[in-house]
Amino acid sequence: MTLSELLKDVDVTSVQGNTSVKISGIAFNSTEVKPGDVFVCITGFKTDGHKYAADALERGAVAIVVERPIEDTAATVAITKNTRLALSQMAAVYYDYPYRKFRLIGITGTNGKTTTTYLVKSVMESCGHKVGLIGTNQNMIGETVIPAKHTTPDSLELMRLFSRMAEEGADTVVMEVSSHSLALDRVASCEFDVGAFTNVTQDHLDFHETMENYIDAKALLFKKCRVGVLNADDAACERMRELAECETLDYSTKIPAGILADNIEYMSTGVKFDAIYKGQTSKIELGIPGGFSVYNALTAIGCCLAAGISLERIANGLKNASGVKGRIEVVNTDTDYTVIIDYAHTPDGLLNILSAIRGFAKGRIITLFGCGGDRDRTKRPKMGKIAGQLSDFCIVTSDNPRSEKPADIIEEVLAGVKETDCEYVTIENRFEAIEYALDNAKKDDIILLAGKGHEPYQILKDRTIVFDEREIVLKLIDSSEG
Repeated sequence: MTLSELLKDVDVTSVQGNTSVKISGIAFNSTEVKPGDVFVCITGFKTDGHKYAADALERGAVAIVVERPIEDTAATVAITKNTRLALSQMAAVYYDYPYRKFRLIGITGTNGKTTTTYLVKSVMESCGHKVGLIGTNQNMIGETVIPAKHTTPDSLELMRLFSRMAEEGADTVVMEVSSHSLALDRVASCEFDVGAFTNVTQDHLDFHETMENYIDAKALLFKKCRVGVLNADDAACERMRELAECETLDYSTKIPAGILADNIEYMSTGVKFDAIYKGQTSKIELGIPGGFSVYNALTAIGCCLAAGISLERIANGLKNASGVKGRIEVVNTDTDYTVIIDYAHTPDGLLNILSAIRGFAKGRIITLFGCGGDRDRTKRPKMGKIAGQLSDFCIVTSDNPRSEKPADIIEEVLAGVKETDCEYVTIENRFEAIEYALDNAKKDDIILLAGKGHEPYQILKDRTIVFDEREIVLKLIDSSEG
């Protein structure tokens, strides 16, 4: 493929050199450049790819795509206004627009994305489709697991994944679409058959700065899909609808909508409700407890209806759907108390999981949680207050402190806990905090380990350590019994 062919969708403002040069690959990290590659200079938040153009050339790059001129080089240089966008466009061309070879479903929102992608996958597979999945926990092709680095991969890796999924026969791909990926053009070249919006609550304001920016970033999904599935019960729905450039299908548990959930039953083993769509009614049974499970199911129902699956077949697919690792995951401890692991790391996420547990708890709710370092600080006291209001006892500890001092983060969380009457302790070391929770558990208690979810690691200031909470819980219980 020539550089000219690779740049056919890119708005190139000027070119220096020969665009007929043959290109064997694309790279935006100079250390990954191979002879014959084109190097794309990305202006990042921590570093500027333009600084590494010389290194890329030394490694064999034959062309460079930049946002500003590069001096003293004999290589071909193409200038464009936005190299992030250019990378997405070039990757799509290089891999021959792989997203056009299957049905592509994208799900955005603060909470519920991961579970909903798995629900959609379950329904589609029950109907005989081979499904690819891209998300926070992992990427999958059918039952084959591919480790995930980000909620949404960079545009080059995404197209590479799409290409592999198409080659392995996937006819449907369902993916989480983060606000970062939308704002940073990682999915700029994608054409979605269906896009879905779960909800918007406070998160990622360290990046987006304001809730308005955060909402508008998520709304970008509905400028690049055929049908948009919207949560009519969320306050941001009208903004999503206003910005959408596609047909929309909404859902609700409260008001008239395209899909309505009625006669909802909440149980410790899951939820049941009637799904009503165009005069049809189907009984939905989902073995994942909590009010948010109703909304996740409704999002999945909307996606599958928009993809052409009948309501009856969707109901059958959801009935056999299993939960997701780290999302209201019950650890099999064989004790007279219950340990639940959940990824809840936002105020709304913590509110949802604790409200769900409150609905079936017989004993005390003991909430062990912290907040991530180098992330939105304003949510820390909010999460502390929510935990204090809905728990009987709180254990405030570390999450992923990153470069911050764990004690400083804990103090900001405690400001919210102290607004409530809830008893609490602070134990900075998360392992010791879990050990304390287990040692002090009583019959019928529910211990919620919130924040880490599926993550098998903890990010400290100077290193990342292995930290799988389900393994830690089982080892601590075994050692106490021994």
